[in-house]
Amino acid sequence: MLTIDTTNMCSHLQRKLFEEDGIYHHLWIAMQDDPELTAVVRSRQLHIYRNGKKVLVLAGKATPKVIREDKLCEILQKGK
Repeated sequence: MLTIDTTNMCSHLQRKLFEEDGIYHHLWIAMQDDPELTAVVRSRQLHIYRNGKKVLVLAGKATPKVIREDKLCEILQKGK
């Protein structure tokens, strides 16, 4: 199970990620079942890594930044 320190995470992003009706909640659920993923909060945004390589940055009000093509990014596109 993936755990992150949400102390410095943007409150908008927290709602989008952790609340069941949030637009990123389906990503959070998928991340829980993927042992290759790690995530860290930097500058109030969530930076997501697969095997140490950054793949995605989620922000509260800004659009997600896709760094590398990844199956997690495909889940993000399907959820829109």
